Amino acid sequence: MASTVWKGHLTFGLVSFPVRLYSAARSESISFNQLHKADGSRVKQVLYCQAEDKPIPRSEIVKGYEYEKDRYVVIEDEDVKKVAPVTAKVMEILEFVKSEQVDPIYFETSYYMAPDEAGEKPYALLFDVLGKTGYVGVAKIAMHNREHIVILRPGKNGVLMHTMYYTHEIRKVDEFRTDLSLVKDKELALARSLVEALAGEFEPEKYKDDYRENLLQMIEAKKQGHEVVATPEPQQSKVIDIMEALKASLAMAKKPAASATHAEHEAQEEKPARRRARG
Repeated sequence: MASTVWKGHLTFGLVSFPVRLYSAARSESISFNQLHKADGSRVKQVLYCQAEDKPIPRSEIVKGYEYEKDRYVVIEDEDVKKVAPVTAKVMEILEFVKSEQVDPIYFETSYYMAPDEAGEKPYALLFDVLGKTGYVGVAKIAMHNREHIVILRPGKNGVLMHTMYYTHEIRKVDEFRTDLSLVKDKELALARSLVEALAGEFEPEKYKDDYRENLLQMIEAKKQGHEVVATPEPQQSKVIDIMEALKASLAMAKKPAASATHAEHEAQEEKPARRRARG
């Protein structure tokens, strides 16, 4: 069973009910250990006190906040607990907004929110009303030593919670802009046709992490003592004329569909021939 990352009450208006949060996703990558090149043994990071010029155990470590250069105030865990806001135990919905108004750039981390004991009915009511109105809840919650603004939205089987970046955390880049005056009507029409030719249903399970798979295959090859084969370099063609590039791309996008139709046509022609042969 998934481990609980937060437990408390969700409130909106005078409605309050207990909920739990579970991590909805986590990234996976290949990690490597640091080894001593000379003998292949694993190395360890040592906590070292500069003042006493000696290594120290982790039990002697405390948290410190640097308020001036080389000057610190020591922070104990109990000090942090004393100033924890009420949102550490109660998540309050501040307002409801239309889902299309929330720019996905603000999304940070995703969680499943499930009802705790005696919270099933109000939870189901919230899930149902969000799905039928198109609204999402904007709430506040404190966890992991930080207070978050979060979005509560209906998922397939229940309510999902997304922690959000604050406005000051979104980087504003002056160079990030688009000059639409560069686009010509004919280019737009061809680009639209290319998009429609490549359109399909979103099926996340068909997308794979090729880099991770290549790393695993490389590790297995080295375990077996085999030579590591380099991935072929991609052939990048220079775009000389965007119209010609769009036309060529559109022709390539249509080929698989045309081939499939041709194969289906041949299969239909073969069936009567087989029946005549059996006859």
